[in-house]
Amino acid sequence: MPIRFIKGRIKGIFYSIKGGLELLRTEASIQVQFVVGILITIAGFYFNISREEWLAQTICIGLVMGIEGVNTAIEEIADFVHPGQHPKIGRLKDIAAGAVGIAALITVIVGCIIYIPKLF
Repeated sequence: MPIRFIKGRIKGIFYSIKGGLELLRTEASIQVQFVVGILITIAGFYFNISREEWLAQTICIGLVMGIEGVNTAIEEIADFVHPGQHPKIGRLKDIAAGAVGIAALITVIVGCIIYIPKLF
């Protein structure tokens, strides 16, 4: 039983890496967010941010990219189920995109809280 459990977790890790790489390879929004995440990480080292600031920044980067991945999956499923225009599908896509927008807005606010005092 424990060996099968461990093998299942290793497979799960493989699939998550595969999916993450697929997102980075094919989705422009994730690519932009990835580059921004790298730039903000460099800024964190440059400004020598605190441990708590690193935690907030890392959580925000992961949150935005994770929700973007879920948004992409929702869009893919919606397009598969109903390839044409449909008001309900459009609403689902808008709600998923809105979730990304909310996470991005909060991330910008956290970034401002961390970095504006360091600039002045």
